[in-house]
Amino acid sequence: MENSVTQDGIASVLSLDSSSAQPQIVVQVVDLKPVGNRYTFNANDGKTKIKAMLPATLTSEIVSGKIQNLGLIRLLDYTPNDIPGKSGEKYLLVIKCEAVASALDSEIKTKASTGIMLKPKQEFVAKSASQIINEQRGNAAPAARMAMTRRVHPLVSLNPYQGSWTIKVRVTNKGILRTYKNARGEGCVFNVELTDEEGTQIQATMFNAAAKKFYDTFQKGKVYYISRGSLKLANKQFKTVQNDYEMTLNEYSEVEEAGSEEMFIPETIFNFVPIDELGPYVNQKELVDVIGVVQSVSPTMSIRRKSDNEMIPKRDIVLADETKKTVVVSLWNDLATDLGQELLDMADKYPVIAIKSLKVGDFQGVSLSTISKSDVVVNPDIPEATKLKSWYDSEGKETSMSAIGSGMSPSANNGSRSMYSDRVCLSHFTTNPSLGEDKPVFFSTRAYISFIKPDQAMWYRACKTCNKKVTEAMDSGYWCEGCQKKDKECSLRYIMAVKVSDSTGEAWFSAFNDEAEKMIGCTADELNILKSEEGEVNEFQTKLKEATWSAHLFRVSVSQQEYNSEKRQRITVRGVAPVDFAAETRLLLQDISKNKMTSQ
Repeated sequence: MENSVTQDGIASVLSLDSSSAQPQIVVQVVDLKPVGNRYTFNANDGKTKIKAMLPATLTSEIVSGKIQNLGLIRLLDYTPNDIPGKSGEKYLLVIKCEAVASALDSEIKTKASTGIMLKPKQEFVAKSASQIINEQRGNAAPAARMAMTRRVHPLVSLNPYQGSWTIKVRVTNKGILRTYKNARGEGCVFNVELTDEEGTQIQATMFNAAAKKFYDTFQKGKVYYISRGSLKLANKQFKTVQNDYEMTLNEYSEVEEAGSEEMFIPETIFNFVPIDELGPYVNQKELVDVIGVVQSVSPTMSIRRKSDNEMIPKRDIVLADETKKTVVVSLWNDLATDLGQELLDMADKYPVIAIKSLKVGDFQGVSLSTISKSDVVVNPDIPEATKLKSWYDSEGKETSMSAIGSGMSPSANNGSRSMYSDRVCLSHFTTNPSLGEDKPVFFSTRAYISFIKPDQAMWYRACKTCNKKVTEAMDSGYWCEGCQKKDKECSLRYIMAVKVSDSTGEAWFSAFNDEAEKMIGCTADELNILKSEEGEVNEFQTKLKEATWSAHLFRVSVSQQEYNSEKRQRITVRGVAPVDFAAETRLLLQDISKNKMTSQ
C-alpha cells in the first residue's frame, strides 16, 4: 500500500550509524507550522513521532498544498541531529522529500503488527548497505570518499555541541591574508564565506598555521568538502553573513575540493538596507548591503594611503533607490578600475547594482565604501532589482532626488534618523562633555541660529569632480590631489561654525556645504560674490543677519576631537530642515501624554 507509513521507520533511522545507507521511509506530517522562513513538523510512523524541519526550498510545496498537515511524505535525504541542551533527544533535518498522499482524516496510530513496510528499492534488497558503500568507495575520488564516510550535513544543522560532521560548500567570498600583532605576539589570519546548496551561509576563519595551509587551497567559486572544524557563537560586530555561528578551521581540519562532483550555484543572499535608513550604521562596525540605480560614475582617482604611502585607485558612483535618496559609494582597487570602467561604459543605461558588505562612513554626512570582501552584482536577477528598475523607468527618472547626508524630511519615519526621535535640548550637550567619547552618537534638536561669525573661514576651494580641497597650481588653475589632475576652475564649499540657542543654553555647531546652504539661503560661491561687492549696503552682512534667529530642526552627531592634547566635544550638523509646526505639536502632545502616564 502506497498510502501508508513505514512500519518502525523512525526507529530504523535513529539506529543508523554514520556510515550506513539511508532507507527511504514514508511518514505522516503532524503539527505542521512555520518557524521563520522554514516549517517544522512531527514525523509520525504510527508508533513513534520525532521533531523534524523542512528546508526553505520546500516552502513553495507547502504553500501550493502538495505537502499538507496530516498528509504523507517520503523522506529521500535527511540528517538526524541532537537537540542542543536536551541530552538524548534528536530531530530530523529533512534535505529532500516528496509528497505521497494528501491530508488524511486523522493522525495515524498503529500497533507493532499492523504497520506496513514499503518495499525498498531493489539495490538495497540485492546488496547490503556496507557492500554498496565499499563498491562506491573503490571508484570514487578522494573527496567523494570523504563525503560517503561521513554523511554531508547542511550548514543549518551545525551547532557547537555537535560531534564530527562534513559539509559541502562553495566559497562565495575570500578575504586577504592579513598579519596582526598583539600582546601575545604576531600572526596571520584570513577568512572565507561559505554557502551550501540551501543557500545557508557561514564565515570560516583560519589563524597562523591553518591560514598558511589553506590560503592557497580555498579559491573563490569552487566547491569543497570540509570536516573537523569547530563552531562558536558569532561576534555580531564583525560577522558578515546571516548566521548565529562562525566556524574556525585549524591545521588538522580536512579540506578537499569536490572537483568531480556535480556543481551547485548558490544564490548570493542580500540583506538590503534602504538608502534613507543608512544613518544608524554610520561609523559602526556592522556592514550593510545596498541596491540602487547608478546615477553617475566618476573618473578613476589615485589616493595615497596613509599607512604605507601607496597610491591606490578609487572611483565614486552615486546610487539612488525608491526612497528618493542618493548616496555616494566609493569603489576601491580592482573594483574601481575593472567594474568601475564597466559601469562608466553603461552609465547612460542606468544599471541596477547590488553590493554586499559595505562600510558606512560619515563623509558628506553618509557615505559607503567597498572593502576587500565586498561583492558587486550588476543587474542581478532578483525581485528587488526588477521592482527597482520598473520604478525608475516609470517615475524615478523624473523624480527629484536628494543626498542622504544632506538632511531628511522631518516627517520621515525612519527610526533613529527621524527628526522626531532622540530629541534633546542643547543643555544635553553642554552638561555632558564626554558625549561621543567611544563612538559618535546621534541626536535631534530644535534650536535658533543665534550668531554666525562673519570673519571666519566659511568655505574652502573644492574640486568640481570630487569636492576635495584643491591648491593653486604653479602656473595657473587648481591642482586636486585626489583626482591627480589640474582644472582651470574650482568651486567654493561651505565649512563653517554657527552658534545655536534654545531655552536651555547655547552651543557651537559645525556645518558642511549642503546643510550650510539651507541655513544661509545661498551657495558659498554666491555669498563670496556678495562679500566682494562694495557699496553703502553690505549685502554679505545682511545675508548673515537674515539667517540668524531662524528656527531649524537639526540632526547632529557628537564626537570627541583631540586638540593640543586636550579632548573637545564636536557637534556636527548631519541634517537640517524647517520646523513643521503641526508635527511639533504632535510631538509635544505625545510628551504630555507620556508625562501623565508616568505621574499616575
